[in-house]
Amino acid sequence: MILNEFIWPVRVYYEDTDSGGVVYHSNYLNFMERARTEWLRSMYLEQDDIVKEYGILFVVHSLSISYIKPALFNEALLVKSKIDKLSRASLIFEQLIVRQDNDGNEEILTRGTVKIVSLGVEQKRPVPLPKAIYERFAR
Repeated sequence: MILNEFIWPVRVYYEDTDSGGVVYHSNYLNFMERARTEWLRSMYLEQDDIVKEYGILFVVHSLSISYIKPALFNEALLVKSKIDKLSRASLIFEQLIVRQDNDGNEEILTRGTVKIVSLGVEQKRPVPLPKAIYERFAR
């Protein structure tokens, strides 16, 4: 099941780079995390409200990332996120970080697969997604 794509723009700041102006490897994960958070926000789901209302957290279970080409200081990038697989207690995101030229052509810089699980705050283990949230994700 592949669901709709969410696109979040990111600008590379100096603090994101190493001394050569190349984005430091862990910062790609930060960009992806921000995109997933903004995806939730676009559906009027704030993570702190989800904890209060449903007693769950969304946590990274596992991930795989491929660095294809470097992103550089001051570049405008797009983080593309989509759910590749949705199950009762987890979702797998496919995420791309791309650079777009003036003609709209895209160059993939980084590709990531991230498994997110619904973790019960009290149980400290995976729990099923609340029905209301699951149904939003499945749209």
